[in-house]
Amino acid sequence: MTDPTPQAGRFLARSDFDLLLGALRELGYHCVGPQLHAGAIVYDDLEHADQLPVGVSVEQAPGSYRVQQSDSVRSFAWSNGPQALKPLVNAPRETLWSATTSEDGRLEFIPTPVESTPVAVIGVRSCDLAALALQDRHFLRPGKEDPAYQARRAALFLVAVNCSHPSATCFCASTGDGPAAGRGYDLVLDELDEGFLLQGGSNAGARVLAALDTREATEAQRAAAAQATTEAIAMQQRSLPAGDLYESLMARQAHPHWQDIAGRCLSCGNCTSVCPTCFCTDVRDDWSVDGKRVTHDREWDSCFTQGHSYLHGHVVRPDTAARYRQWLTHKLGSWHRQYDRSGCVGCGRCISWCPTGIDITAEIPTLLDSVP
Repeated sequence: MTDPTPQAGRFLARSDFDLLLGALRELGYHCVGPQLHAGAIVYDDLEHADQLPVGVSVEQAPGSYRVQQSDSVRSFAWSNGPQALKPLVNAPRETLWSATTSEDGRLEFIPTPVESTPVAVIGVRSCDLAALALQDRHFLRPGKEDPAYQARRAALFLVAVNCSHPSATCFCASTGDGPAAGRGYDLVLDELDEGFLLQGGSNAGARVLAALDTREATEAQRAAAAQATTEAIAMQQRSLPAGDLYESLMARQAHPHWQDIAGRCLSCGNCTSVCPTCFCTDVRDDWSVDGKRVTHDREWDSCFTQGHSYLHGHVVRPDTAARYRQWLTHKLGSWHRQYDRSGCVGCGRCISWCPTGIDITAEIPTLLDSVP
């Protein structure tokens, strides 16, 4: 993706938002966007702007996610839902290859074709752009590219929205990943009551922007958008310490607080499922009833499961304390060695979607308070 010189902000009236969707469809993209389903905001097929969560706001707290309806005209005045971009590029389950046996017992291995549909994602948040960049670092390593991920990633067109309504669990400002989108998008929007400020972030985005009936944004509109970002930063009360925490956490492997966390943790894996950067997987063979066909499938896994650390007759991390310690030390420490930054982008999903409300921003200060 090429990042040209950013264009000056253009203004698109709220009533013309469907023109943006139409322009994307004209270029062959299937549009998906945020919608309210079963009490949560999730991505789904998007045909018209009136499918967006208009007037919806979200309240989040440790172990709690609640949506509320208001008379606001805005469609993006909410904090993130349980999904990120991860399911769109790193499939929860997919077949890597299959094999069949003939009547004479010969095996035939069949590769799974790599297919992708051009998809335009509307409403991407800055934390999820940062997480996608981390997923790219893992799945698109030079010479070791994952074909399925690579195909889906290349087919994405990303329409970001600068976040103006972070939740109480958000802390992207402390990780440097928001609330305004810095890079990685094709188009970025700032939402005002009267409409949207648009700016291109790639050549593809510039082409879409040029096809829309927009006008130059006013200084007052630009100032209102900038003020919304300033206020979104000020709203965030949670934070994580900056920098590589590997040595600090490794020096505290025997800290009693790991056991305290384990007493609350269910090892359910919710945090890793909603985390936009976690990428652990497992592979399974699924046999037909007659034993003549097998598919070799890859599916999401979690370092909180006992089987994830199983090595021929031995479970390396047999208890919850060891698994949580592995997750946190890897996320905030080892990632710096692998990917030159922390694996946390401050989205706060692991806090909101933890059934027992474990809060990473509260556990870290306790762990770092002293060396036992």
